[in-house]
Amino acid sequence: MPTIPARLTCVIIDDNEMNRLTLEHFVELTDSLTLLASLSDSIEALTFLKSNPSVDVLLLDIEMPHLSGLDLVKILPQPQPEVILVTSHRDFAVEAFALRVADYLVKPVEYARFVQAMNIAADRRAASKTAPSEPTSAEVQVPAQGSVLFVKVNNKLVRLNFDEVLYIEAMSTYSVIVTPTQKHIVYASLKALEQRLPFAHFRRVHRSYVVNTHRISFIEDNMLVLGPYEVPVGKSYQEEFFRSLPNL
Repeated sequence: MPTIPARLTCVIIDDNEMNRLTLEHFVELTDSLTLLASLSDSIEALTFLKSNPSVDVLLLDIEMPHLSGLDLVKILPQPQPEVILVTSHRDFAVEAFALRVADYLVKPVEYARFVQAMNIAADRRAASKTAPSEPTSAEVQVPAQGSVLFVKVNNKLVRLNFDEVLYIEAMSTYSVIVTPTQKHIVYASLKALEQRLPFAHFRRVHRSYVVNTHRISFIEDNMLVLGPYEVPVGKSYQEEFFRSLPNL
């Protein structure tokens, strides 16, 4: 059985019974996950969460009656659990990640992708409990060779090939380095990382994002598509960014 790197409690919120049953089965298959509730109504879920503040992860549908998943995220009681949005549509991705959710799963969800999302949520949960009050720029070490840097992740120096990095996202007092297969939480601000990166092709395109321009597949409506992810270009960054792109 796959094991999540921390014991997590989770709650499923989806008005579709078959979707709930699928997620319940995935939780049952996965070591270290404990299902506290599986609910069909977001209003009921909000009441449950207010009474159970120790929930670690929400598996949350977006399109629900009375109160959408996105609206529920905005009013979750503090401290908020990590949120994994589960939806049939990709159209909500930009708004979802603006809410700092852990991950975004598109139905039908495959079990391997479910486990990947839970690992991301577990890493973020651990980081939120241990993140220092003032991140420093010391988490990125000098290049080992070429595009390789050592990055401090959970008290370990992890060797990362930055040719494979898609983008870096600001998350509160830390940052998330995203590759096609993993997300690494680094205890440093996005500004500190941006200043330390020795690569000219990593560019700030939004107050919350630095992207690897070598990994942009295409651009549509001020959205950068990098592998399976989309990153917005902030309005104040658009003119300079698009001017810098080599094009015909």
